[in-house]
Amino acid sequence: MLRGRESDQQAVDVLLDQARAGRSGVLVLRGEPGIGKTALLSYAAERAPDMTVLRGLGIETEADLPYASLHLLLRGRLDRLDALPEPQAVALASALGLSPARTDDRFHVGVAVLSLLAELAEDRPLLCLVDDAHWLDQASARALRFAAHRLHAEGVAVVFGARDGFDPAGLPERRLTGLDDRSAAQVLDDVAPELSGPARRRILRESAGNPLALRELPRTSALPADDHSPLPLPERLRLAYADRIGALPPPARTALLVTALVDDGDLDVITNACARLGIEPAALGAAELAGLIRIAGRHAAFAHPLMRAAAFQLSTYDLRLEAHAVLAGLLAGDPDRRAWHLASAATGPDETAARALEETARRARERCANVSACAAFERAAELSEDPELKGRRLLAAAVDATEEGQLRRAQRLLDAATGLVPDAPARATLPTLRARIAFGQGAPRLAHDLLLEGAADVAADDRAAAGLMLVEAARNAQRLGDADAIVAAATRLRELDLRPHDDLDLARQAALSTALLLTDGPAAALPVMRELVAGGSRITPDMHARRINAAYFALQTGDFPTAWEIARAAAAECRTAGEISKLAVLHITLATSEIFLGRFTDATATASEGLRLTAGTGRPNRAGCMQGMLAWIAAARGDSARCAELAAASLERYDANGIVNGLAWTRWAQALLDVGQGRFAEALDRLDAAMAGPVRHQFQAVHFAPDQIEAASRLGLPADEPLRRYEAWAQASGLSWARAVLHRCRAQLEPDSERADELFRAAVRLHAGGGRPWESARTALVYGERLRRERSKQAARVQLRAALETFERLGARPWAERARGELRAAGDTSLASTDTGALPALSPQELQIVRLAAAGRTNKEIGAQLFLSPKTVSYHLYRAFPKLNVTSRAQLAGLDLA
Repeated sequence: MLRGRESDQQAVDVLLDQARAGRSGVLVLRGEPGIGKTALLSYAAERAPDMTVLRGLGIETEADLPYASLHLLLRGRLDRLDALPEPQAVALASALGLSPARTDDRFHVGVAVLSLLAELAEDRPLLCLVDDAHWLDQASARALRFAAHRLHAEGVAVVFGARDGFDPAGLPERRLTGLDDRSAAQVLDDVAPELSGPARRRILRESAGNPLALRELPRTSALPADDHSPLPLPERLRLAYADRIGALPPPARTALLVTALVDDGDLDVITNACARLGIEPAALGAAELAGLIRIAGRHAAFAHPLMRAAAFQLSTYDLRLEAHAVLAGLLAGDPDRRAWHLASAATGPDETAARALEETARRARERCANVSACAAFERAAELSEDPELKGRRLLAAAVDATEEGQLRRAQRLLDAATGLVPDAPARATLPTLRARIAFGQGAPRLAHDLLLEGAADVAADDRAAAGLMLVEAARNAQRLGDADAIVAAATRLRELDLRPHDDLDLARQAALSTALLLTDGPAAALPVMRELVAGGSRITPDMHARRINAAYFALQTGDFPTAWEIARAAAAECRTAGEISKLAVLHITLATSEIFLGRFTDATATASEGLRLTAGTGRPNRAGCMQGMLAWIAAARGDSARCAELAAASLERYDANGIVNGLAWTRWAQALLDVGQGRFAEALDRLDAAMAGPVRHQFQAVHFAPDQIEAASRLGLPADEPLRRYEAWAQASGLSWARAVLHRCRAQLEPDSERADELFRAAVRLHAGGGRPWESARTALVYGERLRRERSKQAARVQLRAALETFERLGARPWAERARGELRAAGDTSLASTDTGALPALSPQELQIVRLAAAGRTNKEIGAQLFLSPKTVSYHLYRAFPKLNVTSRAQLAGLDLA
């Protein structure tokens, strides 16, 4: 019976009832050792006789074994792997060591876990209980968190029990506190009814309502009633366990040590190790009778993790060394555990153990378990006598720490490796890693400087490595909006006179062309960029980095259809292969091209998913750009509150990392909102201020020049600089829609009415070729306004109706209202709203799902594409059907979902 936990039990009951109703939920129970987390997990299991129950556990000594805890949770259900999409089944089997390592994205396993949990919940609701989550190995923790964040309508309940130290990454938490005085007294009476006087009062006082302390402290002789200098509670509990262990005969204490060292509690390994140490099985029986361990089948487990720690700490150093050595000999078939036991048995430098750990690290790296790889490389370095081997292993550990985002640890490892890596390739890695660490810590300027210094240091030995550093320095300079630094890095690249290099050439040309854009202008740069786009679109699909570059430069040239095609194809391949990490980058290009192509609903879906991916994959530096783009769409649609919320979030990101791309979108979004609502002075002030800072070197500065020009023309002010800026780009681009916008800008500034009319008519003709519906509608609106003011009402109505239709289709409410108001003033009495369909009512995720369903994809296929479970897909379709006025997926094929 649980005393004083009624509200906590109710929270668990609600979670279980939701799962029974088909709604998934997650709860992290957090608290100090012994506070009742395990008891509540057991309560949940007792309350779920109608559910499938999976139980997992984090084990302190397994924290460096990749996916050890995940295997413990899923080991009885892996017969259902065949029901998963093949790439997911392969990824999970590889991660759990059931097949050769083929996991090429560290988040792919999380998708597979999500699908497997959903599959297991098909028969009946599923309850997953994960105790001691603070000791989960990082690979398991990452996969479980990734899946937990995406549970929705599967009928899965997940409960974690964790001390402080477990990162819930935004999952719902409930902190357990000590029992109230009445409940604490009841627990003490349950276990020690004979206890009274000062000892009873002392235990009630020092336990602070901790149920484990209330049960264990009465059993110890280490608690004199007159001691008024209380120890921290975990230490008191450890001493209580030590007191009980110390009462056992020496063979039983040795058996407990072996049990503590056998991570998975395998009784065969424990008894064999005990036999080699001369310990009879009766010793384990004595520990079991004392209530210190539980033996069930071929498995032994401690009654509490603190007891495991006490068994280890109460042993002697020589006995621990001997036990580790024995276990290393027994675990030849488990090379990773063997390696760690060899390392623990070492008393000084040991190259055999170091090599074994190095192989363990490489296997972990192949499974994208970088934290485990880092730990193994670092321990291998500690065991290395040769300085060069030590340096290489420290450097390898630093690479894995950086990859996993453990930047302080990476910095410490790099500092230790410095001076121990004599060869040029290894030395070239040092500045690159230091720069990655600086960038990850929100210091792109420092990253840029480190790369420049590193390139100078290694240029004589490895020009290709120096070139790659300079390319990355130029990219950081571009992220900072520092034109001088871009040009300087590109100039040094040119001076290296590098020959074509598969890994470098396209990136090098990209950096040079960016510098060309800043120095010689669009006329010189855009032809070079077009060559990069053409080269990037011809390369093989597996070369994602090059395709991402090609799509980006297609944006720079204004070739938005090509940018969209390349990015869409690459994103589809990443989805199929489960390369989730790359999607966040691709979504920036894809959403940007959709904005410029007038696919605002698509862009919202893409950027929203991208924003979720930046959070789920640890790519926060990408989030500001996604938020800025979503703010721009909100501005175009007149959603002031949403625009302000997203703009504030994006600006907060910029303040943290100094990356300008998100700032450029955000400033443009704020100004566009002003223009749409007639606040022309505010819009002009915003954009003028943006052009005074690093935003002026971002490609958005070209595309918001027409907004500056419109705001200035409305205020009767000149706009010479923005006109020159846009004119140079539009003429160099050779694009019809760009020349159309240029004609519109000139017309807005033209005082001569006939000349302005001529420019407007030329703009309308050029827009007829398509490509930019947003800009076409903007042209039609301002031309219609001028015609209406000049009393050419019939001609004005033609332009204004075209503008109204496009704005309504795009969901651009303030612009549609402006067009409608002008139509009324022009005498148009047929002002019924254009039917824009039901698409705007769909959420971004619903739209993605509906489109895939309309294309004939099954729920399982859609889930695999969007990293959702099939039941969540079904839930979203159920919500979308009434909005679309359909009752079955067969009817979706007849809808216009563009």
